[in-house]
Amino acid sequence: MTPTTATATTHVGATTPDRLERARQDYADRNIESRRLHERALEVMPGGNTRSLFYNKPFPLTFVAGEGSVLTDADGHEYVDLLGDYTAGLFGHSDGRAREAAMTALAINTSVGGIHPAEQSLARLMCERFGLGLVRFTNSGTEANLMAITAARLVTGRSHILVMHGGYHGGLLYFGNGVAPWNAPYPTVVGRYNDLDACRQLIHTHADDLAAVLVEPLLGSAGCVPTTRSFLGGLLDAAHEVGAIAIFDEVMTSRLGPRGLSHEFDLQPDLKTFGKYIAGGFSFGSFGGRADIMNVFDLSKPGGVPHGGTFNNNVTSISAGVEVLSTMYTADIAAAFTARGDELRVNIADVLARHELDMCITGSGTMMSLHARAVTPTDGHTAADRDPVLQEQIFLGMLSRGYYIAQRGMLNLSLPVTDDQLSGFLGALDDLCTELATDRPV
Repeated sequence: MTPTTATATTHVGATTPDRLERARQDYADRNIESRRLHERALEVMPGGNTRSLFYNKPFPLTFVAGEGSVLTDADGHEYVDLLGDYTAGLFGHSDGRAREAAMTALAINTSVGGIHPAEQSLARLMCERFGLGLVRFTNSGTEANLMAITAARLVTGRSHILVMHGGYHGGLLYFGNGVAPWNAPYPTVVGRYNDLDACRQLIHTHADDLAAVLVEPLLGSAGCVPTTRSFLGGLLDAAHEVGAIAIFDEVMTSRLGPRGLSHEFDLQPDLKTFGKYIAGGFSFGSFGGRADIMNVFDLSKPGGVPHGGTFNNNVTSISAGVEVLSTMYTADIAAAFTARGDELRVNIADVLARHELDMCITGSGTMMSLHARAVTPTDGHTAADRDPVLQEQIFLGMLSRGYYIAQRGMLNLSLPVTDDQLSGFLGALDDLCTELATDRPV
């Protein structure tokens, strides 16, 4: 299956900064308790949080409860959760199976300080599901990508990595506007997503120093920008031509299709990275692939390099992960769920096409993003070129109608979201578009 893009292009937006300020004020008036909690949080945390992307003006919501696909905030408002914790919240807010698996394991052992049987069980499930030779666990997708890069640098003896403008591979690997100054200090070359000729030229220009090409099969955080097999396959081939290692970041996209998005493209990179949903809501990351690369971390072999981390194999995450991959999100469930997401994206495009508003939708499967721009983005540069006033109006307008999406427009379905809830969302989006496209006096 080739991931599809459903797109709607229209022409006019009547939003204004004054209208946006009024929407912010309405939001503030509705959420007095969230404001109070945010102000208290500012006393002990910079910005009032420890996950920066959740901040929005004038202050973020505080959620106090969740049930199924519904979140409840501190002021008692309920929202259909269509953000899905940026793909991590695949199972919603009350599926107890992963928690029960973790609790059962914790009743026997807590902080083991050694190897436990679930470690091998999850490793075997991941290797079989995602076509990995060998795999190792980490605490997050950020760590997984850092370790995959480390493996590539060790094996090749080279220093540089090639990434995409707009790419996001964790808190220390952020390329939304090129190379962020707070990134891990890898020598980095930045390519343009979906421009194979330009990327091939960069790869060959830096051939002597290039250790790895790191790419997402769907440019996730930049706006769920899809790509093609020819682009990804061309990157993989070009990397191999110069002796570099191809790493596909599937931290988000491994939930798409029965075996992840790279499998949908019929491509097998040298290494893949994982995280998000696999531990059913517990912290998790992993990286794996070719055995000859992964064996750099085998201390029984000459020159083996240590890979430490107190909680790499923590009982809760590993045991929950076994339950997730063996029963909760099998390959068959993943395939059907991905198709459901494709259908929703087509329906969203149909709604947008009915309105004279500069908006479009992109994505693949259950990952998608609304863009405040008329023309479909094809890379990180074009995805960032949007109307910021309209984009925030979409976010606040959907919140006021009881639907929680990302401020940047991202939606990720969770399994408990019902057809009726999706129908309600489409109706709310239709209503919001009508409101935003109406040139009313402010």
